[in-house]
Amino acid sequence: MIQSRKPYAIYVITKHGLNTGTKLFHSLSGADIFVSPKFISEAPKESKLLSLPMEPTLRESFIEYDCHIFVISVGAVVRMISPLLVSKKTDPAVLCIDDQAKFTICVLSGHVGRGNFFTQKISDLLENIPVITTASDVSGTLTVDILGRDLGWSLEDQDRNVTRACAAVVNETKVLFVQETGEPNFWSLEKGLPKGVEYSSNLENVNPKDYEILLIATDRTDIETKTPDIYSNSVIYRPKSLILGLGCDKGIPTDIVENGIKKVLKEYNLSFESIKAISSVDVKKEEPAFLEISEKYGWEFVTFSPEKLDQVEGISEISKAASEYVGTRSVSEASALLLSGADKLLVTKQKYKETEGGKNLTVAIARIPFPTRSEIHSKSLEKV
Repeated sequence: MIQSRKPYAIYVITKHGLNTGTKLFHSLSGADIFVSPKFISEAPKESKLLSLPMEPTLRESFIEYDCHIFVISVGAVVRMISPLLVSKKTDPAVLCIDDQAKFTICVLSGHVGRGNFFTQKISDLLENIPVITTASDVSGTLTVDILGRDLGWSLEDQDRNVTRACAAVVNETKVLFVQETGEPNFWSLEKGLPKGVEYSSNLENVNPKDYEILLIATDRTDIETKTPDIYSNSVIYRPKSLILGLGCDKGIPTDIVENGIKKVLKEYNLSFESIKAISSVDVKKEEPAFLEISEKYGWEFVTFSPEKLDQVEGISEISKAASEYVGTRSVSEASALLLSGADKLLVTKQKYKETEGGKNLTVAIARIPFPTRSEIHSKSLEKV
């Protein structure tokens, strides 16, 4: 996992470059500016001294920032950063701006590193021409390797079939997007899907041989075992679609909670990467294990009063223990349903205990009921 980085590093070595860099420094929140010794006295007082040659500075700064902005020629920058490059999965964005600030050029990490996004942002600030050469961005089609990232989606495997899928959408060959779950606005709802891309909400009657590639948004992990032919010709996305309702004995260790969650997910063929949030009853809002695991994985942790939980319909059983100790007939099931907005459970309450006499955990799972693009479009037509 990439450690948290600072947002922007700006590098200037000329007088005109200092004017451009200073403007960006004052416009971009959290930016640092590195200035050559010749102009450091004219630079903002917060400026950092840029070594010349620049390599010593870059060796230290390169992994510390999300976006590096050089008001320096592309050729010089390419030569300086080439020894520092590791992988498209981890390398930061690199932008170049010419000395007259006529162009903002994306040099590195256009997609995964958000270089194209930064290029457009900087270009807007400087009111100049953005230069973006990534085929999918230029052609206005799906960006396979970061699709849904702003919504919290992740790729199951960043290497498997991704390059082939990128080529398929850019070349406008036949592609099927299957959305079993996840937000429908992975692509603008105001626009139809790009040329060559078809849409489905399920895998029923899908023949993978009919398509160059399948793009599948799902929280299921059994596609590989149930339909290996589909899996082998697909890219899998993991939307944040699952809500876990949790109940436990007071003082349960965090590792037992984590082990229990993983066991239930594995048993029901659901992805750990698709967990969006955990929920419980108010009396558990300070439960250390729940707080620690939510912080560890960046999950929202929401609790509800016993009265609200008692109003929830769709629970599979009334819990005598919950009624006795926390004053509600259901904790894990009711909280999962309430937080997700679903009217039925994906997984009913499961009990987990690691040792005889050990602490108890209960886990219930609900899937957020996202509408499909087709449903949204149908409702729009009804209003016309």
